[in-house]
Amino acid sequence: MSYFTQAKFLTSAPDISHLSTFKGSEIAFAGRSNAGKSSALNKLTRQKNLARTSKTPGRTQLINLFELDETRRLVDLPGYGYAKVPLKMKEKWQKSLGEYLQKRECLKGLVVLMDIRHPLKDLDQDLIFWAVSAQLPVLVLLTKADKLKSGKRNSQLLMVREACIAFNGDVRVQTFSSLNGLGLPETERILSEWLDIPQTR
Repeated sequence: MSYFTQAKFLTSAPDISHLSTFKGSEIAFAGRSNAGKSSALNKLTRQKNLARTSKTPGRTQLINLFELDETRRLVDLPGYGYAKVPLKMKEKWQKSLGEYLQKRECLKGLVVLMDIRHPLKDLDQDLIFWAVSAQLPVLVLLTKADKLKSGKRNSQLLMVREACIAFNGDVRVQTFSSLNGLGLPETERILSEWLDIPQTR
């Protein structure tokens, strides 16, 4: 039984400044609008509606916190890069996102989700750069991996892994599919390591 099935919704915050201090450990999930972030969180926790999925990109406008136990949390950050959000709002969000990654002391790692067909856009790279400069480990999840045949999927994985060497940090890259569970065990293993969750044999 996966430890992540215990996840339950805790609270929402309009922005990073509204998050209270937390003495435990958090892992944040971030990604472009429509990168499949909510679906990945639901797959990870084996819950259909924990994170609300939407066909409309940019639906997650709040920071959503999910509790695993009293000392461990998952944080769902709003999707970024969606065209219909006013520029001023985008800039404010990007600034606070950078601050969050660099100042949130309970943050133990960042999961950056990218559609495997469109990886490493500018803001994805900014996120990884901010996290690495804050000495945070990063897991790049290449989502919607079921959309590609295995040959193309592997070549995308290798290309992104090679590109991520340039960040000079603890950046791991993994293919992932919310549909068929591809990459789920590897993802759980990395997140468990970050949150210091005992591994069940």
